[in-house]
Amino acid sequence: MQKITIVLIAVLVAGIAIPLQSQETIKLDEPERTGGMPLFEALDKRQSMRSFSSRELSGRDLSNLLWAAFGMNRDDGRRTAPSARNWQQFDIYLIMADGWYLYEPREHVLVKKGDEDFSKYAGSQDFVATAPLNLIFVSDHDRMTGASAENKEFHSATDVGFISQNVYLYCASEGLATVVRGLLDRDRLKELMNLRPSQHVILGQTVGYPGN
Repeated sequence: MQKITIVLIAVLVAGIAIPLQSQETIKLDEPERTGGMPLFEALDKRQSMRSFSSRELSGRDLSNLLWAAFGMNRDDGRRTAPSARNWQQFDIYLIMADGWYLYEPREHVLVKKGDEDFSKYAGSQDFVATAPLNLIFVSDHDRMTGASAENKEFHSATDVGFISQNVYLYCASEGLATVVRGLLDRDRLKELMNLRPSQHVILGQTVGYPGN
C-alpha cells in the first residue's frame, strides 16, 4: 500500500493526468439522408417553442438531428452547415438528464464526457430543465487559423446561426419543439466541461417533443 501511494504521488508531481472516469462511446443510428418534409413546408412551420415534454428523444431523432445540425454530408469531411474558410470550428455538446456528451461527426458517435446533469447552467428558463436535450454550441478559436481576434468572434457569431437553423428546420420537419437561446451560464459551463481557453460557449438550443 505504501509503495502504491508513493507511485501515485510521483505521478501527480510529474503532472501526468489520471482520467477519473472512462469515456463511453455511443454509436448513433445511421442518419436518414432522404425523405422528410418539403423545404417550403418546413420553412412555413419553423418556429420557436418554449413548452417541452420530458420524454426522451428517440434514437432516430437524435441521430438525424445531430447530422442535420453539423454532420458530414460529403466524403471530404465537409458539413451540412457552412463555416468560414471551412474552419469547422464548432463542437456540439449535449446536456441530458443522464450526463453530458460530445458529438463526433466523423464517426457519427456520441462521447459521454460525464454523468452530471448541467441543465441548470444551460439556461435560466424553466423549460430548459424540463426538456430532454439542450445543445451547447462551442467555438474553438484555435481552429480559425489566420484570423484576427475580431474575425474569430465575428465568424463564430455568424456560423453558429447556420447550425442552429439546420436544427430548426429538422425540428419543423419532424414535429419537434426547439428554441435557440443566448441566456446561459457560459463561464460556468466552460469550467464544468473542462473547455480549453480557446473554446468559447456561444449559444444553447433546447430540443424535445412539444409539451401540452
